[in-house]
Amino acid sequence: MTRLDRVEQTRGRFTGPPLTPRTAVIWSVLRAELERRGGIELTVLDVGGGTGGFAVPLAQAGHRVTVVDASPDALAALTRRAAEAGVADRVRAVQGDGDALAGLVEPAGVDLVLCHAVLEVVDDPVSVVTALATALRPGGAASVLVAGRAAAVLARAMNGHLDVADTLATDPAGTAGARDTLRRRYDVDGASALLRAAGLVVEEIHGVRVLADLLPAAVADGQPGALVELERALAGRPPYRDLAAQLHLFARRPA
Repeated sequence: MTRLDRVEQTRGRFTGPPLTPRTAVIWSVLRAELERRGGIELTVLDVGGGTGGFAVPLAQAGHRVTVVDASPDALAALTRRAAEAGVADRVRAVQGDGDALAGLVEPAGVDLVLCHAVLEVVDDPVSVVTALATALRPGGAASVLVAGRAAAVLARAMNGHLDVADTLATDPAGTAGARDTLRRRYDVDGASALLRAAGLVVEEIHGVRVLADLLPAAVADGQPGALVELERALAGRPPYRDLAAQLHLFARRPA
């Protein structure tokens, strides 16, 4: 049985939020990690965790989560959400951005790090990943989600913006210029190399939103369950994985 087949979390029979094409693959991997830990309470760091889409369910599962985010509004929403869920004592909000992470967390004090949609917007992704690796205890794991370059190229081309697609394909950082909302995009090799350079061992790589962004809304909305299952089925299979809108890497600090 693969990680993506394990969709039930064992601790407290927690099932988490409804699975969507944007979250199903990530939750499947995280649940498998929690299962592997055998119900032990984990210390979790969620960098850029915003309003707590992952933090609150993890706290409900019995873990302690610190969310670092630059937005005070997002952290206020997180605090309300945690209180409404009855886990305010398990969720801590810290204002700060990813580039300042090294000064916000203690070394070797975290069992699981989430860093989703952060590395494409920070000033220095190398220092951020180094800080993530430093924060992990030996044997701890990191869930990293980054924007995929190939999907951006195809999307621009399919919309008729061939010049932008060409720029995204050839630019060293995978951006479309000064007006691009992202500072960089990744392919599998580049994202993996970034994590390995920080001393992490990449265990799994999956695509997120392999098909979801390509389908007409009528299809996606009309068959949500089937779409989730197809996303999960394709997530770990090249070449589909490599064409996903986002790439999810699960890595570990050696014990």
